[in-house]
Amino acid sequence: MSAADDAAPVSAAEAKALFAPLVHAPALVLAVSGGPDSTALLLLMARWRRALKRGPKLIALTVDHGLRRASASEARAVKRLARRLGVPHRTVRWEGKKPASGLQEAARNARYRLLAAAAKSAKASAIVTAHTLDDQAETLLLRMGRGSGLSGLGAMARESALPVNGEGIVLVRPLLAVPKARLIATLAGAKIEFADDASNRDPRFTRARLRALMPALAREGISARALSRLAGRLRRADAAIETAIDEAMARLSPESWSDHRPIVFDAEKFIRLPAEVALRLLGRAIAYVGAEGTIRLGKLERLYEALVNAQRSKTFRLRRTLGGALVTLGPLRLMVERAPPRRTSSSGSRTGKAARGRPPGRGRMARKN
Repeated sequence: MSAADDAAPVSAAEAKALFAPLVHAPALVLAVSGGPDSTALLLLMARWRRALKRGPKLIALTVDHGLRRASASEARAVKRLARRLGVPHRTVRWEGKKPASGLQEAARNARYRLLAAAAKSAKASAIVTAHTLDDQAETLLLRMGRGSGLSGLGAMARESALPVNGEGIVLVRPLLAVPKARLIATLAGAKIEFADDASNRDPRFTRARLRALMPALAREGISARALSRLAGRLRRADAAIETAIDEAMARLSPESWSDHRPIVFDAEKFIRLPAEVALRLLGRAIAYVGAEGTIRLGKLERLYEALVNAQRSKTFRLRRTLGGALVTLGPLRLMVERAPPRRTSSSGSRTGKAARGRPPGRGRMARKN
């Protein structure tokens, strides 16, 4: 696609194709902040819905985080535009004390909680956001910097589960393949103004710094489109690996995945699996029987490396905890079970030396990862 195409307004035919998977939804909540991307989403979806005889009810929702002086007036501007376009609108506020650090992440989580509550109230099946091709590229770069694995480097999918509990409500990003410049051109063609949030250029935030680097990267061939294409290819590879993990689960431990019972693998067959498949299978098992949520990839990698080394050296003396699970390698089997509760003495120090001297195959307790 040429540079001219990347700056052309989004046509009605394109919008129809982009939004076609949403046509049978009962209702949709549109996340509209008032910036160029979400304002263009509101305009394009309003036009699309007007052209349909039947279709979903649209509800525009603005989350006022209360972090900037202009946020209330921006919300009112969105309300006026929504009324003009014939779309019902609501503004909700992020109430309560704001954290001193991690503000952007906290604001994001609060935004999704408020959007999910609004979608549930409106009986909407999906929340629609205006993430663009540029956002996808920035997300990939962010996750590269954080050392994400293959799943993380796939960046954003067109449709995904909400980052918060949404009780079946999905998050849809229909504009993920559309450059931001095209959305701005769409608004210019309709003579619609939008808010300019200066925090999007604030160098205190990592995403803003990466955004400032994008023109230089593009000159070297690392454009937003190229990065987005890479993310898509990585998601495709990730899906293939997930299928291989499903097959390994069924082959190595078909009876173990119920009622959070201990999961038992044939140790030799587990070690013979391709490393990425074995690593993720181990992560699934720990997440399933444990009770501590997401496991950091680096910790999981270190545990897997220790298992491989113990198996190859024939020591079979490995016993470690991770993510609320106890992982034990013996001569014939690898077992993942719920870790016993941690006990503390009256002084607050951890006890539990009784782990020593347990039946053969359980070995000594290694340090908590």
